[in-house]
Amino acid sequence: MGLAIGIVAAAFLALVAWIRLAPVDPAVWHVDLAVAGYRPPANGHVFCITPDNAYGPVADATTLLAKLDTIAMATPRTERLAGSAAEGRITWVTRSALIGYPDYTTAQVMPGPGLCILGRQRFGREDMGVNATRIGGWVQALLGLNAPPAMTGF
Repeated sequence: MGLAIGIVAAAFLALVAWIRLAPVDPAVWHVDLAVAGYRPPANGHVFCITPDNAYGPVADATTLLAKLDTIAMATPRTERLAGSAAEGRITWVTRSALIGYPDYTTAQVMPGPGLCILGRQRFGREDMGVNATRIGGWVQALLGLNAPPAMTGF
């Protein structure tokens, strides 16, 4: 019995180590949201800010992206994976507190002009609303809203 418990514990620790240490290819996650035909994954969460949004006048999209970068980088366990406001697209990785599951969030200045934010997880099919909650909180802080907005999609 002790051997079985040891094997299960070792397998669990190996899984957690793989999740935390698996290599990340920015080319896979730092995607161009404006490319023709791009569709977010079914389990992705999207919010777009446009000049005609219901939240009143907003700054230009590049200024919003720079402010969003500051908000994102202040989020615990979040780091910039690729991009910059000057480039018009940034991707961050945020890890869960307990096991370190990575979630990827890409924000991009879109033609129109506007700013779209896409969140998705690397592992599993369901994130239990974690990405939508994080994006909603970031947008709430970015636009000075009283509550997080609902995801809008592309």
